[in-house]
Amino acid sequence: MEIRNFAHRAWSVNFVRHRDTQVDVNLTPLIDVVFLLLIFFMVSTSFTLETQLDLTLPAADGSAEASEEALEKEFVIAISADGKYSINGQRLIGTTLEQLRLATVGALETKRPEQIILMADANTPHQRVIDMLDVLQQAGQTQIQMKTQSRAASEPGGTL
Repeated sequence: MEIRNFAHRAWSVNFVRHRDTQVDVNLTPLIDVVFLLLIFFMVSTSFTLETQLDLTLPAADGSAEASEEALEKEFVIAISADGKYSINGQRLIGTTLEQLRLATVGALETKRPEQIILMADANTPHQRVIDMLDVLQQAGQTQIQMKTQSRAASEPGGTL
């Protein structure tokens, strides 16, 4: 009789789904890693002044390095070994004194720099440097810095 009762019992199983906790992706570690990579690349980047002209600067003992922030505020004039001019990275087409004056005065009026950096290749004809200094003086510029490299960097095996 026991068996019969067992067979007639209604077994009810309650299959209720329990709600799982919602899955979230935590982005904090990813943001931390990206931030650290950004800092690494910012620190490891070399901040060198790039010009459109290939220059080998003359050597001097008292050369002071300019910071990147200072270079952004400055007015940079470069003169290559073959006498070509570049103002703030833009190469000048003409090299006559009048063309040089017009380009320099126009650029000075646009930027209004606090100081001018003049970089001339070590093999630049002296007259080209004097012509540029003359144009700058006529434009009323008195704060002109001649950019050089250290003597140790100019020797074979040295770096800038």
